[in-house]
Amino acid sequence: MEPGPALLFYVNGRKVTERNVDPEIMLLPYLRKKLQLTGTKYGCGGGGCGACTVMISRYSPTTKKIRHYPANACLIPICSLYGAAVTTVEGIGSTKTRIHPVQERIAKCHGTQCGFCTPGMVMSIYTLLRNHPEPTLDQLTDALGGNLCRCTGYRPIIDACKTFCKSSGCCQSKENGICSLDQGINGLPEYKEENKTSPKLFSEEEFLPLDPTQELIFPPELMIMAENQPQSTRVFRGDRMTWISPVTLKELLEAKFKYPQAPVVMGNTSVGPEVKFKGVFHPVVISPDRIEELSVVNHADNELTLGAGLSLAQVKNILADVVQKLPEEKTQIYRALLKHLGTLAGSQIRNMASLGGHIISRHLDSDLNPLLAVGNCTLNLLSKEGERQIPLNEQFLSKSPSADLKPQEILLSVNIPYSRKWEFVSAFRQAQRHQNALAIVNSGMRVFLGEGDGIIRELSILYGGVGPTTICARNSCQKLIGRPWNEEMLDAACRLVLDEVLLPGSAPGGKVEFKRTLIISFLFKFYLEVSQTLKQMDPVHYPGLADKYESALEDLHARHHWSRIKYQNVDGKQLPQDPIGHPIMHLSGMKHATGEAIYCDDMPAMDRELFLTFVTSSRAHAKIVSIDLSEAFNLPGVVDILTEEHLGCIKSCFFSESETFLATNKVSCVGRLICAVIAESEVQAKRAAKQVKIVYQDLEPLILTIEEAIQHNSFFEPERKLEYGNVDEAFKVVDQILEGEMHVGGQEHFYMETQSMLAVPKGEDREMDVYVSTQFPKYIQDMVASALKLPANKVMCHVRRIGGAFGGKILKTGIMAAVTAFAANKHGCAVRCILERGEDMLITGGRHPYLGKYKVGFMNDGRILALDMEHYNNGGASLDESLLVIEMGLLKLDNAYKFPNLRCRGRACRTNLPSNTAFRGFGFPQAGLITEFCITEVAAKCGLSPEKVRMINMYKEIDQTAYKQEINAKNLVQCWGECLAMSSYSQRKAAVEKFNSENHWKKKGLAIVPLKYPVGICSVAAGQAAALVHIYLDGSVLVTHGGIEMGQGVHTKMIQVVSRELRMPMSNIHLRGTSTETVPNANCSGGSVVADFNGLAIKDACQTLLKRLEPIISKNPRGTWKDWAETAFEESISLSAIGYFRGYEADMNWEKGEGHPFEYFVYGAACSEVEIDCLTGDHKNLRTDIVMDIGRSINPALDIGQIEGAFIQGMGLYTLEELDYSPHGILYTRGPNQYKIPAICDVPTEFHISLLPPSQNSNNLYSSKGLGESGVFLGCSVFFALQDAVSAARQERGLSGPLRLSSPLTPEKIRMACEDRFTKMIPRDEPGSYVPWNVPI
Repeated sequence: MEPGPALLFYVNGRKVTERNVDPEIMLLPYLRKKLQLTGTKYGCGGGGCGACTVMISRYSPTTKKIRHYPANACLIPICSLYGAAVTTVEGIGSTKTRIHPVQERIAKCHGTQCGFCTPGMVMSIYTLLRNHPEPTLDQLTDALGGNLCRCTGYRPIIDACKTFCKSSGCCQSKENGICSLDQGINGLPEYKEENKTSPKLFSEEEFLPLDPTQELIFPPELMIMAENQPQSTRVFRGDRMTWISPVTLKELLEAKFKYPQAPVVMGNTSVGPEVKFKGVFHPVVISPDRIEELSVVNHADNELTLGAGLSLAQVKNILADVVQKLPEEKTQIYRALLKHLGTLAGSQIRNMASLGGHIISRHLDSDLNPLLAVGNCTLNLLSKEGERQIPLNEQFLSKSPSADLKPQEILLSVNIPYSRKWEFVSAFRQAQRHQNALAIVNSGMRVFLGEGDGIIRELSILYGGVGPTTICARNSCQKLIGRPWNEEMLDAACRLVLDEVLLPGSAPGGKVEFKRTLIISFLFKFYLEVSQTLKQMDPVHYPGLADKYESALEDLHARHHWSRIKYQNVDGKQLPQDPIGHPIMHLSGMKHATGEAIYCDDMPAMDRELFLTFVTSSRAHAKIVSIDLSEAFNLPGVVDILTEEHLGCIKSCFFSESETFLATNKVSCVGRLICAVIAESEVQAKRAAKQVKIVYQDLEPLILTIEEAIQHNSFFEPERKLEYGNVDEAFKVVDQILEGEMHVGGQEHFYMETQSMLAVPKGEDREMDVYVSTQFPKYIQDMVASALKLPANKVMCHVRRIGGAFGGKILKTGIMAAVTAFAANKHGCAVRCILERGEDMLITGGRHPYLGKYKVGFMNDGRILALDMEHYNNGGASLDESLLVIEMGLLKLDNAYKFPNLRCRGRACRTNLPSNTAFRGFGFPQAGLITEFCITEVAAKCGLSPEKVRMINMYKEIDQTAYKQEINAKNLVQCWGECLAMSSYSQRKAAVEKFNSENHWKKKGLAIVPLKYPVGICSVAAGQAAALVHIYLDGSVLVTHGGIEMGQGVHTKMIQVVSRELRMPMSNIHLRGTSTETVPNANCSGGSVVADFNGLAIKDACQTLLKRLEPIISKNPRGTWKDWAETAFEESISLSAIGYFRGYEADMNWEKGEGHPFEYFVYGAACSEVEIDCLTGDHKNLRTDIVMDIGRSINPALDIGQIEGAFIQGMGLYTLEELDYSPHGILYTRGPNQYKIPAICDVPTEFHISLLPPSQNSNNLYSSKGLGESGVFLGCSVFFALQDAVSAARQERGLSGPLRLSSPLTPEKIRMACEDRFTKMIPRDEPGSYVPWNVPI
């Protein structure tokens, strides 16, 4: 084969021709580095987050149609793009030319916060609109199933989507012709609000219309090329790899004959991740291009034949069509396949992955293979030798050589037979998250019954996720043939299957007892499904199911999204041009949506720029015996490898404990930085890092959990204590005493932009500029200065914006930036360091896992008189902020309750995990949950409802906290009352009880939780802020302050402040970013106070300027700012002012246990309703109502965005996000494929938010309150609603024992708590008889 022609494709309407193309290059780095199209973002590199979504368009000469589909640029080899047109976010619109309606609406509906995920969201919606200009809401939410967002909570993105729907104003779920909005919620009369005139957050009337005629056309050259395509194979050769693209079937067989070991790659969704994450290497790859025979769709002889090259999305559309046309009895298998295709991966992966690739990969958790196998499908194979057919059966799935493809064969197509009358096929799966998550267990089941007699003639059951391959329960099925379809058969089937499908206690993936339970729960569901259909087909012979069992068959996930937002009216006394209180769009919103917003890694490459990557420890507690760098040094492109010796043992000092930047002779966690490889490119640096050879000697003890730390007395000092009243005396007078404990798991920050930094030496006076994604530029400056042994005035740290942080871009960022700057200084050129998602999750640590032990004394009426608590957090290997987190947890653990006698102690545990650090809420989400759990336990013991016990113990009016700070809880009581009313709590509670009495296998739960969140930093110095305001002679203003824009909209609010203070339009004011050059010594951005502190500093600067200019303005009151500025200049009056805020008065004396650590309190309440499936542990959040007291809002759109985003993040913490560590301390969950954050499918179906009317508060900025963190805790309303549902299930099953639940309340924990005959049936392993796959941290 001769080397083929140049690679030719189009990007955004422009032709791209590559002569010497490297087949290993993916589209994402090509777009970003080569074409400088940085709007497409790197989020995970594995197709799991959607940040890199682009639209691919291809023309088919046979159908004469153009297919547009979304795809993950991180998985697309550029060699596969020959003849395709790629559209990126830059190609559909920009602020410089014209903006596209999708971009405009997502920005104006406030659907962007940090903006890093926005280009991917825009491209997913845009691609859908190219195919369906008037989509349904289902199509839109389905299109966004593969896109993650960590900031917004998705509701405003759904709002933006709704504006494109046919009937955008309505939720489209009209039952009996009545809109559900008209009849109130759940058919209950709606809560009447006093104030119905609440304005909207955006106005739809102003939006640009969607005009399909304005889109980029498909390049005619590519059409002509496709029509006249020369029938010869294209070959692209790189340094290490050859890419062969055959264009005819004959050539494909030739290539496979010549290179039998080469994989056939279509979408690269299986081979790509293996190459990237598992280090698999293929010297030759065969990638067929537009071979018609691979895309056949044929109906013949009672079967459907589908080409192996069809994408899963195409298969889904074909099957949907077939199901419409054929009678139901023939389409059993197609319906089952459609059910799985709806949730399999995200839209991007479904459009890239091919049916053949999915089958041949034979992943152990493949959703389709078990179904295809039970459906007796056959595979049509082809090679130069000829064609043959093999069955897609268990032997094929277990890769048995006799039943597999021969190396020279390719899979041409798949035959899927029609089903027959009396044949039933069902599909089941349970995953950590409903959409875009690999199944924990899945199953395909088929039964063929004798006509009219209900005797089993054929039975086939396969499971995925429970073994190294897809497992068939063949023997069990054989033994059941000839038996009637009844309860006895079901009981025998469960026992047989459990005996046959064996899962050892140490099985990979863990969750062993859950998996065993699912195996038979699915079987029971299948039994019920078939029984119900039999009843419909032949009601005489087949009795119906008991009514209470029918609920097992209904799906949870079926209602349309709608929401109601009620926020404050603007103060009537305000000037018309004053923007305070208005829902102003995020200043960068449009730039987020067009991809023009620049993040750290979007900065263009500098001359001679180098790339740095870290080598990290693979052991949790070990001595470093030796480090061998020789192999790494010999690789091409490697410039240097830094160890601690080069750095001279500089230490990072923060909170009194210090550690060296790089480990020298000992490592205390997996992920500890050991050395840094500097190379000419990212690829070379990563390759070299893998070749660094480190020899370890393991050390004892290995401490991973809090329990192990307590056992080994491994703590950071000091212990913290807080005591109020007389606890011991109170315990003597109470009616009852209860003791218990509660465990709260950790959480990964999962900011969309990973840790990023670029160090640029200036060439003079050893000056260094550091561009970094951080919340704390001053700390970066200090760390870099100490590493370079320079004064701070020669190091400048610049931050324009960051793609999310949540507390995770402070301390570790400083260490990595210092090492990067050291390398830049040593080599005299720019050095860039961008962590991959897996490295980021491994190195950085997250939210502290918590253990709370409580002893509570209470009266029979629910009054709690004494509470004795011990808190432990898992701090990891170094101190970081663990002690501060414990302190905040203790100060805030009372939440909304007055405990007259309280004693609490807190310890930070030293373990062999990466140091846990600050995370939104800072200890309160864990401490508050433990207290709330204690309250529900007291309620259960007293036989009272939890809301009664909450109400009786709540702070009422003026009172005093445990640390003797005064509190006025009037607004707390108001939030609680309004939330009860707005959510129609008592009516819905009755409705939930009625539902639960009628449904055995589905249960609903309802819970309402109050919130008191103290805001403040416990120290005056940590609360100071400064700002700089310049007025130029044309009347324009430049403002800069010490706060970091991380998505919360602080820059937008700051410009609103300047606009009010100087009484000038916002368009006159500009803000460039944050830099230590303009505002020195700024504090860290976090703790909900960034806008408070910096806003007061800006206000101070503006007032200084106004005072100076007062005489000029009073002389010429009708003048413009240009006039006044020019006059001031003529009169030598300074037009620049520094503003300063010294911090709120705050102190806390831990010796005495008293102080005034906080400035004010944010109050709120949330009510959530959920439904659970007791057989699988699946759940759906049906509705959430939130009421918040936020003082007087500066910008309600931004504030509501913070509340919703925090709530969804909290919901993730308490119900979904689970970190898995091996018994050796290695993190398994290193990316979105293993670690599940909430996706669009997790948003409450109904989501209502109401803000209390404004209340005055003299000290704050315009009486506003900081809202960044408080909402996280409200996510626990979902946790307690789930607990309520689980309790209902247990009560019905007669289980009265104590229910020990821990957070997160995942499907596994829900299912195992709903004990029934199936959980009793499964075998249990004796603890100690096996080594578990993972350790609960």
